[in-house]
Amino acid sequence: MKTVKTTIISVMMLIAFISTAQKKNGTVYDEHPAIHVIQDFVKASVAGDKTKMGNYLTEDFVAYNGTSNRANDKGMDKAAFLNNQMVYHDQLDYYSNVTYPGSYPDAIEYKKDNPNGEVWVQTWDLIKGVHKNTGVKIDAASHRLYTLTKDNKIKNIITYGNEGVIDEIRDSFTDRTNGTIYNHHENINKVRKMIYALENNDLDKMYGSYDENVRFVDSSSPDQKSISLTEQKAIDKQIMDKYEVASIDMVGYPDYLHYELGDARVVQSWWNINLIRKADKKAIALPMHYLHDFNKEGKIIAETAYYNPKLLD
Repeated sequence: MKTVKTTIISVMMLIAFISTAQKKNGTVYDEHPAIHVIQDFVKASVAGDKTKMGNYLTEDFVAYNGTSNRANDKGMDKAAFLNNQMVYHDQLDYYSNVTYPGSYPDAIEYKKDNPNGEVWVQTWDLIKGVHKNTGVKIDAASHRLYTLTKDNKIKNIITYGNEGVIDEIRDSFTDRTNGTIYNHHENINKVRKMIYALENNDLDKMYGSYDENVRFVDSSSPDQKSISLTEQKAIDKQIMDKYEVASIDMVGYPDYLHYELGDARVVQSWWNINLIRKADKKAIALPMHYLHDFNKEGKIIAETAYYNPKLLD
């Protein structure tokens, strides 16, 4: 009996704890007049109706960049914000701002610390367009928090978004270089030696050109999923069982590109691989384009092969 009594008391104390630990601080709505105000405001923005947009904002309106790292960021006032919104309309073709697929806006009426009865609306948006001058495509997610007064005027907007696409537009207004192209380089030499090792059936030398963690991509595969060196060796064996490499001819000349952005090192090369099908001795010429990514140590860390697989049928 003592054990049962103790259990009942413990359960009652737990219920009391849960009741005091969980407190409501307002209501979340998926249908609310404030949501309709925001939707109309966004429509006016896409239409480039600056006057209509301004009618939805309070005179002391302030907009903030939620990803800003500036201390004491004072945001943009009403005039600056409206001018900023017109940039999207004026500088983008095919401009649209729609609800992000699978999401919907919420309106939140907080009880605590909300003496003026303000409403928060949060949205998840998808902004699309093509910049008229640079051709940069925008297909970016954005999250906004709106504060609305009791009379449904927008007092604040906090925007969270990816600034990378804006940086790309800004950078595209001027010409700039992005590294160096070489027609003679040690990495080009390594690719040539590797390809001609294949021609001479020296597979140990060919595979020795790769880093142990190299990844291979076949452009003809449906999902273009990368595979490991072990998996590539198995595929190579299947091909070598069916075909003999008669010769390999270089087409044009390889390029080595050392990119400034990302410090990438890529050799691109073009070849005609001349095969003999063992089953019927048919000669097959297989044009091949390779991209080989190198690490700083001069090992190949990625290989992408472009060719027409139907030629092997």
